[in-house]
Amino acid sequence: MTTQTHHVDHELIEAAAHVARTRCRGDQHTMAAAARARDGRIVTAVNVYHFTGGPCAELALIGAAAAQGVHELDTIVAVGDRDRGVVPPCGRCRQVLLDYFPALEVIVGGDDRVRTVRITDLLPEGYVWADHQGDAE
Repeated sequence: MTTQTHHVDHELIEAAAHVARTRCRGDQHTMAAAARARDGRIVTAVNVYHFTGGPCAELALIGAAAAQGVHELDTIVAVGDRDRGVVPPCGRCRQVLLDYFPALEVIVGGDDRVRTVRITDLLPEGYVWADHQGDAE
């Protein structure tokens, strides 16, 4: 498999890093995410950690974006608190991101290896939920 890389949106990384530095406190919020909407706006969110589970920052961001009327995202990145830098999405987030935004680009990698790849490259041969839904007729 060859992964094609795309332009890295450093403004998006900085937006997520700023939220991670200023809004993540303690064990309940340890990750921040930022996404660029199709219209150019940046939406941010933090995870909601709980011992019973809880949404990752990327999933919280999907809800925050919808609440702001944003339903098309072009690029997303997650950044860890305590200056941990860019953190790739977990498996569950990869699947949800693929289902919601099949053309989404995701910023991954650390330090000098930061790059932007398509969500399909992070979840090759993934299950596409929409492909398996019956007709609503």
